[in-house]
Amino acid sequence: MIENEDLLAVTPRQIPSGPLVLEVRGELDHHTAQLLSRAVDDAPFDDNGVVIDLSGLTYCDSTGITVLIGAYQRSQATGAPLSLAGVNRDQMRVFSVVGLDQVFTFHPSTEAAVASLRK
Repeated sequence: MIENEDLLAVTPRQIPSGPLVLEVRGELDHHTAQLLSRAVDDAPFDDNGVVIDLSGLTYCDSTGITVLIGAYQRSQATGAPLSLAGVNRDQMRVFSVVGLDQVFTFHPSTEAAVASLRK
């Protein structure tokens, strides 16, 4: 687990025969974004894919969105599937306003994202 003064925690969890899940908890902003960025850089973007679980995210600013866009760009460059899971209604509104609802694949839960990647 990677932490920054309890503001943000990113916990990688490998699903057997499935994707890597990055569980994000706390505030994703210009003070903490490097933690998620490092976890994305370390993630094996391969055929199993990556799920970023945002169900524990309490705040996200434009720096955090930039890190998520970087993850999307890496998935596109490697051909690895990427899904966002557990995005709450307020966060989804922000994604929609900036047009990222047309870019990312969203699932209501990590379990649903993992199931879709196993098909």
